[in-house]
Amino acid sequence: MANAEHSGRPAEAFGATAGGTPRARLRAARLGLWLIATVLAVRQMTVVLSTPRGERLTDLETWVGPDGVLHVNGSLYDSTRFTGTPFGGLVLKPLTRAAEEALGWGWTFGTLLLVAALGLVAARALPQPVSRRTSLLAAPVAISLLMLSLPVRNTLWLGQTSIIPVLLVLLGCFAIRGERAGGLLIGLAAALQPTVLLFAPLLWFTGRRRAAASLGATFAGCTALAWAAMPHDSYMYWVHHMAGVGLGGKADDLANQSLHGALLRVGLSGPMEITLFLVLGAAVAALGLRRAVRYARDGQLLLAVAITGCAAIAVSPTAWQHQLLWVLLAVVGRVGKRASDRYVWPVAVILVMTLPARMMLPNMATLYPLRDNVVLLAALAAATVIPFLSRTSPYYQKPVPTEFAAPVPTRFRHVPLLPFLRRVLSRPNLLLELLLLRVTYAAYQQVRLAATGGTNSEGRATAEQHAHQILDLERFLQLDIEHAVNHAVAKIGWLRDFFDFYYTSFHFVVPLSVFAVLYWRRPADYRWARSALGFTTLLALVGFWLYPLAPPRLLPGLGVIDTVHGVQDFSKPDYGTLTALTNQYAAMPSLHFGWSLWCGLVIAFIAPRWWMKALGLLHPFFTLSAIVATGNHWVLDAAGGAVVVGAGFGLTYLLQGPRARSAQREPAGSERGLVKQGAPS
Repeated sequence: MANAEHSGRPAEAFGATAGGTPRARLRAARLGLWLIATVLAVRQMTVVLSTPRGERLTDLETWVGPDGVLHVNGSLYDSTRFTGTPFGGLVLKPLTRAAEEALGWGWTFGTLLLVAALGLVAARALPQPVSRRTSLLAAPVAISLLMLSLPVRNTLWLGQTSIIPVLLVLLGCFAIRGERAGGLLIGLAAALQPTVLLFAPLLWFTGRRRAAASLGATFAGCTALAWAAMPHDSYMYWVHHMAGVGLGGKADDLANQSLHGALLRVGLSGPMEITLFLVLGAAVAALGLRRAVRYARDGQLLLAVAITGCAAIAVSPTAWQHQLLWVLLAVVGRVGKRASDRYVWPVAVILVMTLPARMMLPNMATLYPLRDNVVLLAALAAATVIPFLSRTSPYYQKPVPTEFAAPVPTRFRHVPLLPFLRRVLSRPNLLLELLLLRVTYAAYQQVRLAATGGTNSEGRATAEQHAHQILDLERFLQLDIEHAVNHAVAKIGWLRDFFDFYYTSFHFVVPLSVFAVLYWRRPADYRWARSALGFTTLLALVGFWLYPLAPPRLLPGLGVIDTVHGVQDFSKPDYGTLTALTNQYAAMPSLHFGWSLWCGLVIAFIAPRWWMKALGLLHPFFTLSAIVATGNHWVLDAAGGAVVVGAGFGLTYLLQGPRARSAQREPAGSERGLVKQGAPS
């Protein structure tokens, strides 16, 4: 939120184009963001309430059901499903009857109100100074991000109360006047979630000693009250379970994003694991508090609170997914001297907190230690190593600007150029590019996976019907060469191995190599090529969705040999339908050929030597040969791939302008839309 306004370019009038004054457009943007936040809230509530009872609010059901742990006279912890403190159980018990009567909409609506309040408080606590635009838009943006975050979604689904401690801490730090009152609220949060006690030294070392004393006294009073009212439960929680250790799910579960859970997942156990956890936890707590105190004294109290919360996640024996909101608050920190670096941290935090870990990192065994602990790693990074800028840094308000090519005229009067596709002369941040590339490809896989044309059986029937249509058309055009080429290649061992290897390997190696060369040698052309490939892939996804198509190797009775995957058993009713890896029926258009043609055209446009251009154009030729020889595509699939590639380059030309052959820098001090439109650079 605090990073969004700092693009590194001269200050621009917000939306200073035809269509309204900046103030009117700002009001429209604010209204639109509030509408998005409202839609997200309604959607979250609808998802929860539309789920059958018994499958939603499962933790709350355990607490308040006819035999739930808050209904019995025995210990709260006879069932290890209740993981709260004894004081939390003491507070929840009077609410049992009300929760039973309004177990669905009442609890969910109340949780959404708490999330909205949390977003409002966080938006008002942004480090100063902030622009008027940020101050007006921060609240709906914060609430929208909270609604999308995995911790909030998990809290709503389970019926948990983990929003309350975070909200109490923020209220105590930013909304309540008087140190003692603020400390009282944070003490209540600590009584509900003991790791919040880590905020006591933060308050003490930043000069708020009355608040720290009030925090400690409130925590001690609430704990003593619970001990007097429920001595057996208090003994079970604080002594037998050592402050809740062992309650809930298994400590080595992926949902436990703490150092303790990570050490268990890597195979450590026993005294060695406990000792290492205590040593690492103490180091993280000390370093995190030191950094938090420094940023609090710098005037970035919200960042200091987020850092302390991230340290609390790491040192807690169990930090379940619904308790990880502190990481999202760390998005307010500013990182990087260059404008192109400024977005890396907030984008990484938002992706980590809103997307499953499998979308962040590939499904490779060597990356499992990182993927399984991605939220913990983000928390550790925020608490210990991320070099957040001080407000005294000259780059805090004015990072080194990004160099853009001079504007070009639009292609058509009523089709404006897209500002986010402006051509960058300097290299964009590599880490951000790799992160977005991975997430985009993961999203592409998910959409491709969902494009089945209905259920598995219906998808197969539809795909095979379309395959017969394609085969009939190819026979009419005399292009039905797939069977002949496939059998001819299959009889020649070395040629078969060559095309199998080319099909499985070059599809990714060549595009990534082209991207790498453009990024390093031709940054002005990098975004142009990336935009063309993005539009190409997006159009291909539409084709996968609208026209599921069985490739030749999956059409029964055709007799095509699957040289890559081996002999297929068409008698299996689920063969060829959606699998865990890919949609077998996403054949039209062929992105194998489309991406290879994109590579060839980019090389032909940019390469300085004629032989380089010719070599680049050989890649789509070999790819076409490979997809036909291996039985993975029809010839018309390649034609469809060529169509979407042409459309991708056309849309890029339409919305971004021509490729910058000899790009000139944007005139200093110019504003977008106000620079005199000259010839294409």
